Amino acid sequence: MNKQIFKYAIALTGGIATGKSTVSKLLLENNFHIIDADLIAHTILDDNYSQIISLFGQEYVENKKVLRKKLGKLIFSKIEEKEKLENLLHPLIKKEIENQAKVEDLKEKIYFIDIPLFFERMHYDISKCLVIYINKNIQIQRLKLRDNINEKEALLKISNQIPIDDKKEKADYVINNEDTLENLRIKVKNFIKEII
Repeated sequence: MNKQIFKYAIALTGGIATGKSTVSKLLLENNFHIIDADLIAHTILDDNYSQIISLFGQEYVENKKVLRKKLGKLIFSKIEEKEKLENLLHPLIKKEIENQAKVEDLKEKIYFIDIPLFFERMHYDISKCLVIYINKNIQIQRLKLRDNINEKEALLKISNQIPIDDKKEKADYVINNEDTLENLRIKVKNFIKEII
């Protein structure tokens, strides 16, 4: 791996429903660039709709758009289906992240790469990592509320990721997001002072 890629990058990760998107917005407000792996994944998913049809069936695509919620239900409940999707998407996502990172590194300024599965898929040569943390009970409640699902479904989604406490242990930086948005804003400001 070319060491120049990701030279100024900090990986931004956490667990599902821990508040990565909120922290991303706050970092954007503070003039940091964010490379968003989920956004890249959505684009790549739709660009490869024909492969989704051949892998999973026509019922997961409508008007050349992948029905993400429907596909999500399938891949969260069947590990082999999840692996099929990841084998298609992850190399393409990684390539696009690297392309965008090369552009950002030329600016010689810190930027963030929002990668939900950073620890699950350690294929990125990024030396620093920020984890957005909340304890598992709060995570379950927030996920139930956010996705309008029951506890069993929430636990199934959470079980597809490394436990949040393990991610916290591996992080270079941790922001606890169990509090109010105002407190989160203060924590993000303090974090920015730390990295600059």
